[in-house]
Amino acid sequence: MLNTKLPAINDKEDSFVPDGLPPVIDAHVHVFPEGIFSAVWQWFEKHGWSIRYQLRTGQVFEFLLARGVAHIVALQYAHKPGISRQLNHYMAKKCRLYPNQVTGMATIFPSEDDAEEILQDAFDDGLGGLKLHAHVQCFDMNAEYMNPIYECCRINQKPVVMHAGREPKSPAYPCDPYEICRADKLERVLKDFPDLNVCVPHMGFDEISAYRRLIEKYDNLWLDTTMVLADYFPLEEPIELNAYRADRVMYGTDFPNIPYAWDRELKRLKSADIPYDRLERMLNKNARDFFGIRL
Repeated sequence: MLNTKLPAINDKEDSFVPDGLPPVIDAHVHVFPEGIFSAVWQWFEKHGWSIRYQLRTGQVFEFLLARGVAHIVALQYAHKPGISRQLNHYMAKKCRLYPNQVTGMATIFPSEDDAEEILQDAFDDGLGGLKLHAHVQCFDMNAEYMNPIYECCRINQKPVVMHAGREPKSPAYPCDPYEICRADKLERVLKDFPDLNVCVPHMGFDEISAYRRLIEKYDNLWLDTTMVLADYFPLEEPIELNAYRADRVMYGTDFPNIPYAWDRELKRLKSADIPYDRLERMLNKNARDFFGIRL
């Protein structure tokens, strides 16, 4: 999909969560140490889109919290072996500064040595689940080396956020997402680990219909809305949120790595014809259930 850099959108941003919405949990926010953040932004500038909000970790948290976001789920991913422990220590340290406002997720590089031990240490240090990104980490979600990782999450009752959708695809990734990411491969994980709660970001883009069917079929699957409600990516099929299972969709943004206003999707949700009780589930209750968040 991303054969050339996508455009930035200079839309207006407001300084607070729109009036009339339920409390908002952003279930998909990225933070990294400064050097890795800079490298991520450089990659996006060359291969993806221009990052509108080039903020450091503390600034990311303060920006969203000051604008009325009630809670943040902070995500990270290790792009190579050997850095997961460092990233997990960093995440745990930053989240301890916001004990009631930020839930931090752990990372491992799936095929690295001692991945299970690294993950267990991260959970023992207070991190609330695991983030995986198939496009960046190039793992096979059905590989044998994944089973101890899933089992560690299951035993500790920690959820997994796994970018398993095929888009947004870029030739700059070290592997082809269309080869390793398919809804039927994720379904096998759901079947093999029925007590493991999994969230697939971006509504499973581009297999949107397949993932909508999967959340009807499996009680251990959630989806998040990250970037697909912004009218930014060209979607082959519209996302009709009222047709989705109400208790299995969470709001998320990808902040700060976005090319448009931070509240773009919140404004669209407010103006959409969505009942308040469904909005409440999407904007906070489903994330509270999935991540074990207490507001």
